[in-house]
Amino acid sequence: MTPKRFAKISEVVLKRQKNLTLVLENIHDPHNVSAILRSADAVGVGEVYLIYNTNKFPKIGKFSSASAKKWVDLIRFKSVENCFEELKSMKYRIYTTYIENTDKSRTLFDLNLTGRTAIVLGNEHTGVSKEAIELSDVSFNVPMYGMVQSLNVSVTAAVCLYEALRQRSGKGMYERSQFTKKELREKLEDYSRR
Repeated sequence: MTPKRFAKISEVVLKRQKNLTLVLENIHDPHNVSAILRSADAVGVGEVYLIYNTNKFPKIGKFSSASAKKWVDLIRFKSVENCFEELKSMKYRIYTTYIENTDKSRTLFDLNLTGRTAIVLGNEHTGVSKEAIELSDVSFNVPMYGMVQSLNVSVTAAVCLYEALRQRSGKGMYERSQFTKKELREKLEDYSRR
């Protein structure tokens, strides 16, 4: 490995956001999943949770994801309940994207995305499941002022992630690592082998 490559990997590892993740629920279009993984990597998300219980996880090409799949760990679940239980056991706040207003509804810009944050994105046609909405802490929407009802799921993911980046940057969370020295060393070793 060249010194330049090692320096890039070290910089990426230091800026990974330990407590920011996405949950993809049955998103079936490989181009959408690839675009979401690219945005996740760009913002410093190291893990993405997958719930696939009505659709199969799509085959993602190396080129369509621009190798983001290589740098983002995918954690798979067969049920919303099991995924959310794991996230809640780690003290994550679970924010579910949802077009309709509910008693838990907010807009993206009402959310504090600087804590332990999991953002749930649903299927292209049906959105997030009723179960995900019920088990989440808050459902939210991205404010829209045009005629269309929703954004493409990969665009929604990018908008949400960059709002998290904006908030976290404002608190200096990209300037200091959130990992212990041991975790950093392990992550650096892992990324160096990829």
